[in-house]
Amino acid sequence: MSILVIDVGTSGVRAAVVHPDASISHEHHVEVLPDSPMAGLVEFDAARMAAAVLDVARRSLGEHGPVEAVGVATQRASSIVWDRATGQPLAPGLGWQDLRTVGDCLVLQADGLRFAPNQSATKFTHLLGLVDPERSKDLCIGTVDSWIVWTLTEGAAHVTDVTNAAVTGLMLTDGSAWDLQLLDRLAIPRSSVPSLVDSSGPIAPATALPGAPMICGLAGDQQASLIGQSCVAPGPAKITFGTGGMLDMVIGPNRPSFAGRSGNGSFPIVAWRRGEELVWGIEAIMLSAGTNVEWLRDDLGIIDSVADSHAVASQCADTDGVVYVPALLGLGTPRWDFGARGALFGLTRGSGRPQIVRAVLEGVAHRGADLVEAAEADSGTTIAALRVDGGMSANPTFVQALADASGRPVEVSPALEATTLGAAYLAGLAIGTWSGWGDISANWNPRTVVEPERSLDRAQWARAIDRAAQWYPDLSALDF
Repeated sequence: MSILVIDVGTSGVRAAVVHPDASISHEHHVEVLPDSPMAGLVEFDAARMAAAVLDVARRSLGEHGPVEAVGVATQRASSIVWDRATGQPLAPGLGWQDLRTVGDCLVLQADGLRFAPNQSATKFTHLLGLVDPERSKDLCIGTVDSWIVWTLTEGAAHVTDVTNAAVTGLMLTDGSAWDLQLLDRLAIPRSSVPSLVDSSGPIAPATALPGAPMICGLAGDQQASLIGQSCVAPGPAKITFGTGGMLDMVIGPNRPSFAGRSGNGSFPIVAWRRGEELVWGIEAIMLSAGTNVEWLRDDLGIIDSVADSHAVASQCADTDGVVYVPALLGLGTPRWDFGARGALFGLTRGSGRPQIVRAVLEGVAHRGADLVEAAEADSGTTIAALRVDGGMSANPTFVQALADASGRPVEVSPALEATTLGAAYLAGLAIGTWSGWGDISANWNPRTVVEPERSLDRAQWARAIDRAAQWYPDLSALDF
């Protein structure tokens, strides 16, 4: 019982077929990059995204043949508005990184409503204000998962699953339904928001695809990665090291005691909903991870490719005292300091390219260890081993540094992007490919396990963080 998976990320769209043994084949990818018309703005062409989804999905199915179900994983919180009758987007989609509603968030905060600019809530209001200021039109608003399901079902289904809905900022705190009072306060018509569906279960047939396979799995990318790395019970945790870095772990059926951001800087998330089972988790965030390696390549020009960072860093045994703080976009968990900035400390006349490159990789590893410590404090659970995926998980120097900084084994995902497996698991549970969460847990088979070899100086790291913090005090004062 093979499953077609569609994975819509920030920079591209992927389709692949996942088999009952969790192997992946017939993979196709199309780059769909967002635009940034000016600093702080991130937009994308939703129609182009939809066309790319249909392209890669049809190519995968054309090579493989029919499948039994479809699983969909998408970037979260990015927002789209479209006409219900024509199905046409009416404005550029707003990416989750888009900051144009910061001022709106601050105004609402003064009224006692706390939203972050990377949530969907104020993006929905902004988009509706652009295309329907009088709220008189019959429009659909939604996150990327809603738009993709609408596309696959040719307008038959306007839905979202609870993992995506929970990061909009518009759900009741128990994760059961939309908060109708918040919708009214933000002038978002109740008729425009999607219906809530389970993360695993039959949703609607994908009539835009050959054979019209049933869509049976739907989740945000980080939750899909969590499930794809078999972190389906309290204890294991994963970090996805992509452009940024996100640690996620399962807590269980009870919502964490903190409603918003905790004192340790993590957030409650809905891990999945399946039937009557709603499972909670927590998430800790690093605002820049792979971005720092791209900076070495694109801006400093001291490596030719991202892969070169391993070879160059391997030319020295340690950084010789150089420490890099990867705060190019500020600091997330645990400090949440938007005014912090990247910094290099400990430079001497003897500091060369290898030391700087290694310091960048170790700086991201230190941030990973920060996320682990915050998650342990908020969950009350010891993370015995850390599971990782994303582009940086292919870098042996970085993975070793992560093991050394966190002081625990690092298990590298067999799939570089575990979101594909997670979306397949959710769909497969609905059609019987896998009988339950025990099967998913038993499927974990890391590509490699890296044990700590030495201790990185966490006390020195704490001093470096202190010095990089509050570089722009006004931005550091922002509290979302």
